[in-house]
Amino acid sequence: MHSNSSGLRIVRLGILLSIVAISFGFILGGIFGAFEEPLKAGLQQQGQQVLATIYAGDTEKLQATVNKGWSYFKRAHMHGGGIGTATLSLCLLLAYLPRSSRWWAKDIFKRIVASALGLGAIGYSTFWLWAGWRTPAMGSSDAAKESLSALAIPSAGFLVLGTLSTLILVGLHLYLSETSATDLTSEVH
Repeated sequence: MHSNSSGLRIVRLGILLSIVAISFGFILGGIFGAFEEPLKAGLQQQGQQVLATIYAGDTEKLQATVNKGWSYFKRAHMHGGGIGTATLSLCLLLAYLPRSSRWWAKDIFKRIVASALGLGAIGYSTFWLWAGWRTPAMGSSDAAKESLSALAIPSAGFLVLGTLSTLILVGLHLYLSETSATDLTSEVH
């Protein structure tokens, strides 16, 4: 069994990126609380600039799109804190899985999985913020999301693959490793 600090060092990038994602979510919450009206006015202004061309003068459609942009801002805040916390937990779980001679317990594999989790947490919450910002100027939340698919798809993919890989690693450790589940409990304490 490796020491706690060496296990943490193996997954350090994932841990740091997860904490950055959590901080991003919390900071957005503070900014939104302090500057909600100016931010909403900024979204409205973006839409007003294209009211004649994109919205064909339809102010109701503009307002609905501005509201959708604001909801995406809030989604960025929630995803940053929530997904960041989940990925941090998964990275810590990876850090405490003991080393083994088996291929799936190698440090490099855990490092890659943790890094994917951290990158996914940052990327996915950033995607929602950026989509919210672009929505009024593009006239459609679908168009804004589609324009950012190069960020959204890999980020979501990192999250899904990282989570599934962690599940597989834990399952393999619990059922196929030389160390039994009771040994894992005693090693963590």
